[in-house]
Amino acid sequence: MLLTKKSGTAGSVAHSPFSHSLRRGLSQALPTMDRRAFLRRSGLGVGVGIAASQLTLVKKANAAPGSVALGDGKIEIRRTVCTHCSVGCAVDAVVENGVWVRQEPVFDSPINLGSHCAKGAALREHGHGEFRLRYPMKLVNGKYQRISWDTALTEISARLMDLRKASGPDSIYWVGSSKHNNEQAYLLRKFVSLWGSNNCDHQARICHSTTVAGVANTWGYGAMTNSYNDMQNSKCALYIGSNAAEAHPVSLLHMLHAKEGGTKMIVVDPRFTRTAAKADEYVRIRSGSDIPFLFGVLYHVFKNGWEDKKYINDRVYGMEKVKEEVLAKWTPDKVEEACGVAEAQVLRVATLMSENRPSTLVWCMGQTQHTIGNAMVRASCILQLALGNVGKSGGGTNIFRGHDNVQGATDVGPNPDSLPGYFGIVEGSWKHFAKVWGVDFEWIKGRFSSPAMMSKPGITVSRWIDGVLEKNELIDQDSNLRGGFYWGHSPNSQTRGLEMKRAMDKLDLLVVVDPYPSATAAMAAMPGKPEDLNPNRAVYLLPAATQFETSGSVTASNRSLQWREKVIEPLWESRTDHMIMQQFADKLGFGKELSKNYKMQKVKGLDEPVPEDILREINASMWTIGYTGQSPERLKAHMRNMHLFDVKTLRAKGGTDKQTGYDFTGDYFGLPWPCYGKPELKHPGSPNLYDTSKHVMDGGGNFRANFGVEREGVNLLAEDGSHSLGADITTGYPEFDHVLLKKLGWWDDLTEAEKKAAEGKNWKTDLSGGIQRVVLKVHGCHPFGNAKARAVVWNFPDAIPQHREPLYGIRPDLVAKYPTHDDKKAFWRLPTLYKTVQQKNIADKVHEKFPFIMTSGRLVEYEGGGEETRSNPWLAELQQEMFIEINPKVAAAKGIRNGERAWVSTPTGARLNVQAMVTERVGADTVFMPFHFSGRWQGVDMLAYYPNGAAPIVRGEAINTATTYGYDSVTMMQETKTTVCNVEKA
Repeated sequence: MLLTKKSGTAGSVAHSPFSHSLRRGLSQALPTMDRRAFLRRSGLGVGVGIAASQLTLVKKANAAPGSVALGDGKIEIRRTVCTHCSVGCAVDAVVENGVWVRQEPVFDSPINLGSHCAKGAALREHGHGEFRLRYPMKLVNGKYQRISWDTALTEISARLMDLRKASGPDSIYWVGSSKHNNEQAYLLRKFVSLWGSNNCDHQARICHSTTVAGVANTWGYGAMTNSYNDMQNSKCALYIGSNAAEAHPVSLLHMLHAKEGGTKMIVVDPRFTRTAAKADEYVRIRSGSDIPFLFGVLYHVFKNGWEDKKYINDRVYGMEKVKEEVLAKWTPDKVEEACGVAEAQVLRVATLMSENRPSTLVWCMGQTQHTIGNAMVRASCILQLALGNVGKSGGGTNIFRGHDNVQGATDVGPNPDSLPGYFGIVEGSWKHFAKVWGVDFEWIKGRFSSPAMMSKPGITVSRWIDGVLEKNELIDQDSNLRGGFYWGHSPNSQTRGLEMKRAMDKLDLLVVVDPYPSATAAMAAMPGKPEDLNPNRAVYLLPAATQFETSGSVTASNRSLQWREKVIEPLWESRTDHMIMQQFADKLGFGKELSKNYKMQKVKGLDEPVPEDILREINASMWTIGYTGQSPERLKAHMRNMHLFDVKTLRAKGGTDKQTGYDFTGDYFGLPWPCYGKPELKHPGSPNLYDTSKHVMDGGGNFRANFGVEREGVNLLAEDGSHSLGADITTGYPEFDHVLLKKLGWWDDLTEAEKKAAEGKNWKTDLSGGIQRVVLKVHGCHPFGNAKARAVVWNFPDAIPQHREPLYGIRPDLVAKYPTHDDKKAFWRLPTLYKTVQQKNIADKVHEKFPFIMTSGRLVEYEGGGEETRSNPWLAELQQEMFIEINPKVAAAKGIRNGERAWVSTPTGARLNVQAMVTERVGADTVFMPFHFSGRWQGVDMLAYYPNGAAPIVRGEAINTATTYGYDSVTMMQETKTTVCNVEKA
């Protein structure tokens, strides 16, 4: 029987006095029981056999006055969700007298099925915080000193107000977090809006911003179309730029189950990864050549007539133009020249995808982090459209997001070009939120430096350093950036580390809000160039609580929401992120506006906005993407009753919640967005987007009408007969607003109150939910319309995806054929270079000095920038060195043996000292390094620059100290997957 079997609310678990005493005794055992101090922190149960053999070592423990009698301690089970990758693995935390003592994966979870990866299995360490940032600190004479919260809040707020007065609200940059829960991410975007700026961003910019832009502009929503679970229904899966075995380990569980049923697995990657080891077909391509490969596959699909012709006719715009270009431009010889894959293998991939439908396509940052990332993801979408795989169970584009809530933070959080829910930053959107927030629109407008800045997208996190360093006359805002908040973000996850250090030194104010000090703290304290240091700079570190020390919702990659219960109280002097936001807002003069709709609760005697109230405000405003139906009550009921949901479909066939009586019939687990209408409409969520085989009230749908009804006389709406099951309108139609409802005679289906609220509104801005209710429930139609997906676009640099060589590459012979974009003078407020850099690199023969392609990726042991996971002793023991993978041929030529030290140099002037791993995982033209490391800087240990006792256990060179310039032409995604380097023996 599982010790943490859970039904109903968290409660006490029965336990015997003997087992309690045994556990207590073992915790007092002599040091001879320890294994290098790691087992002292063990949260695992001890077998009776082991325990019995050690009884002679147990020391008698004397009870302290007023202590709890043995066997009488209060044990509670708190259900939470892993805070690492985006799979969404559920965890039951065992809490004894307020102390997190044990954890188990939730066996009832349809997502992780009782499984954990290494990171998930080590979560309990967060509840002990040995290497956490414990107190507020300030950098004084190169060393961090402890200060009080009152001092920190007062001094930082005064600095902020001084900078605002001198240089305007846009002089401060706010980097949010994909580790924030939905409520905190939303509140931070609201906070920055009320501060009066769009200068905010978060990790999604540098991991999947190209996905969001490319996919949304193809068919409507920029998110994973299906789910990890639905991949069990696939007949073939193509992974391109995804190392799921290490980046999303538990997701591979579903694919391995599928393989048992005969599913074919293809892995396309410059490196033979652990995922590739599971593949039926492994394809090695040159990094950055995804489009030639994908269009090479499409060439064979078209050549053999394998495309789904009826699907394309009914549901896709522009495929004939794509077909014409692919057949003319991407013949097998051109494909092999560009990506290095022979025709026979490309044909095998095309055959597997075509003969085993539904087939799915998976991509991650291997495809997104390029100057043409937006085009690469669109090429993947076009291949799936040609095969008729989108909107099908077992098909779709399964885009694996990175952090645990990078999907949710993108959906509702601090994006510089949108308000929560992907509402634009135009006046109508601001008025919508002013009404939701209960704040006067004119007051909000007055907070900005000018009305024009209110609708101007902010600087991206990938370029904040240029907001500091660039000449003022070239920046599209009044002032350079003078202050920055790193609110749960790793600087070593960003490119151009040498320049970032300079930018940090030039700031007037730098604030880090994080459970761990992060590399930001050490970079800021480390001496730089004297001419860069601002003598007036102030640096502060504020200890934030982890997600286990608060409650709130989190959105997995498949768009399902889960509710985390609070496991323990905030450790040390840490405070929750939303509490800190409220405290700053109070100091800065807009606290009442920030929390007008929220109740406050006491946490350690201090006021904190109630997370459930923040979610209810999200529910009241996010009509665009269907974040309206996932009320706190529904999400909590789902978490209590995971056993009711089918593993392959995520659907509940029945069952009721014992606590509330809620009926789960028809719900999909986590109510994956869009979950339209108000909670009482009981929309079940949408497991597979754009699926016309289901009624819209069963999670069905179609492609979004977001780009007009026709283009140059060609219909953009779905053809006759193409519609979601049971729709009253059996052809294509535009998105719904009050005018269309009246024309169709559906206006009277609204209640009188709904009519009043819906007048002059559309399906996105009608706060009553009446338009969505009538369209969905009464008439079976989709509120965002029914259109064709776009294989050809007109609002991107390339109407049809074009291969373009990276700015830094080793194939100058291909640059003439596939040149990059022209430079841009003002792009996200900054000048952005393309051809200037590429042509200079050719002229300088950079490829001769740096002859290897340098690429990066994940390890199973660590996450993101790694500061958090490298501070975890369990994980630190598993992976102790930053390393570089080099091919044996290269190693022999360089005289480097496996395990020896090597120097890695790049065109930036940076030099990294790392351990060499000689392996055939990489080809002779490519080297690989993981991106999780920091704490060493060009051969020097940065330990002295961290706060005392808060440095990560494992420190190593950050690859991004050495990465080069290069940004996507639509989203400003950094180009980290394709740059160049040289390697020499150290």
